[in-house]
Amino acid sequence: MKTLKQMGLLLLLALMPAWALACEDAVVLVHGNAGYPSDWDNTVSELYARGYSSSDLYLPNWGYKSCPACNNHSGWEEDPVRDAIEDAIAGSCTGKIDVIGHSMGVTLAAKQIIDLGAQADVDAFVGVAGAYRGLWSCGAYPYNVNNSTCGYYGLSVSSPFLDWLYGQSLASRVYSIKSYQDQVVCSTGTCTVGGVHSSRIAGEDATYTYTYGHFGLQAYTYVLQANLID
Repeated sequence: MKTLKQMGLLLLLALMPAWALACEDAVVLVHGNAGYPSDWDNTVSELYARGYSSSDLYLPNWGYKSCPACNNHSGWEEDPVRDAIEDAIAGSCTGKIDVIGHSMGVTLAAKQIIDLGAQADVDAFVGVAGAYRGLWSCGAYPYNVNNSTCGYYGLSVSSPFLDWLYGQSLASRVYSIKSYQDQVVCSTGTCTVGGVHSSRIAGEDATYTYTYGHFGLQAYTYVLQANLID
């Protein structure tokens, strides 16, 4: 026969909302070039409302803030993102993680997943306003704009880095969120590379289009972002 204490505990558990009992994937949120973790405030608030705790969320702070053109996908910029992914995997109560990146954070996070060989640990990968196929504003490699962001390890069209990245496995589920009003990806007047929107990820499961600009995609699609990692 159950004691009164045991019965009280069972009643308490029965009355608790489902999200309070759920074990969630850890989530890594990777900001864009010269951005900050606070750029994810809307997404973080939405995840909190769905029952995630601060210990479930990992927000690496990477890159030079005052020199965006100095940042690329090779070197010290990688360390905070790689560390966050490793820590998230180690700390996830499900054993799986989800990754959401914005802008250059999309390609930077993708590289760390591949370098770590962590594809099997990532349930969902969401790229928001990324330049997965390159930026025409950077030119086409090797006739690229002469800075780190557009160079060998950068976002010029057909850079060796992007050619290496293209088509590699990232996660069990992959999604992109894009816009044809994106002031960065579409800054030259065209959003496509080889007829495909540059924010689209090879092998993705679905893509979603909004009329927001580059930063609006991050700030205002937070409900979709949360839905995609559920």
